[in-house]
Amino acid sequence: MAKLEQTLRGNFRQILSNIENGILNGSVSASLEESSDFYDNGAKCSVRVFERYSYLGGNRLSMSVTLFQNGDGPIRLSAITSGGSNAVFFKINTWGEDAFLDKLREIL
Repeated sequence: MAKLEQTLRGNFRQILSNIENGILNGSVSASLEESSDFYDNGAKCSVRVFERYSYLGGNRLSMSVTLFQNGDGPIRLSAITSGGSNAVFFKINTWGEDAFLDKLREIL
């Protein structure tokens, strides 16, 4: 697994839209597998799970992206990739996971 955490400023909906469009348009094999949104007393939380094929790793991998904002405070982002290995007992490559996060870094 690989992880990226950042604190962002800006419009929550616009950042989420930029992430969705950037990931989906950044790879021919990328797909949005599922999404979830919560709103409560001014707090917002959106979760997106993307999947794509990793040519370097020769497998599919996923990336979970969570955005959270309480009121007008900063936007917290957590992104975690998984599935980027084809070994049985331990990971022998994480190139695809890192590359998936690198694409998100470009978008941000």
